[in-house]
Amino acid sequence: MKKTYFLSDVHLGSRAIEHSRTQERRIVNFLDSIKEKAEAIYLLGDIFDFWYEFKTVVPKGYTRFLGKLSELTDRGIEVHFFIGNHDIWCKDYLTKECGVIVHWEPFTTEIHGKEFYLAHGDGLGDPDKKFKFLRNMFHSRTLQRMFSTIHPRWSVDLGLAWASHSRKKRLKDPEPEYLGEENEYLIVYSKAYLKTHPDINYFIYGHRHIMLDLMLSRTSRVLILGDWITLFSYAMFDGNELVMNQYIEGESEVI
Repeated sequence: MKKTYFLSDVHLGSRAIEHSRTQERRIVNFLDSIKEKAEAIYLLGDIFDFWYEFKTVVPKGYTRFLGKLSELTDRGIEVHFFIGNHDIWCKDYLTKECGVIVHWEPFTTEIHGKEFYLAHGDGLGDPDKKFKFLRNMFHSRTLQRMFSTIHPRWSVDLGLAWASHSRKKRLKDPEPEYLGEENEYLIVYSKAYLKTHPDINYFIYGHRHIMLDLMLSRTSRVLILGDWITLFSYAMFDGNELVMNQYIEGESEVI
């Protein structure tokens, strides 16, 4: 049976990550290593550190990655791309040019008889008022139209600089480790959602940059996928088991 893969938070193009070309090659090599095994790949947000589509212009770069996505979809592999809080501004480029299915909202789907709830995770129960304010700004159609009037020479550079500032701040003040069931807002959100949607077997998120696999009930689990900055982590579902692993080139076997 073919497998389904899940990963998130690659942050391609980040100016705060050294050796960004090496980072891009790593994710491309991983995708290449699973192309014979995969029936579907879910990219759960923040794949780019900043992505903004104008009517006839997209940010330069990422040619190896975009080419690999196109190769995978040409082979008949479903590739699902979820917007995150860094790559909100997707339109139809990835769909038209690379054959990718783009999701702007959380998505529930059945895979081999199991029910999956999939989302990047930003905006789902996060109590941070500053983050909520910024998220609402970034999702504003009016502000997006205003931003689009700025020439890409300046607007894309501004976006990359903003994202870099955010990432450098995280390097100085790292993502907090697991906070416990009562304090992890994605767990709290999932538990509340499960009460009205008891058929969900797996909640899978990105965003938090930690690896977590937790049972919510006898038939339901929540996974947070980590990242591709330091952890290089992913999840794989083979129709029977859902497992997490880390990809270390030349050292770890891809499951």
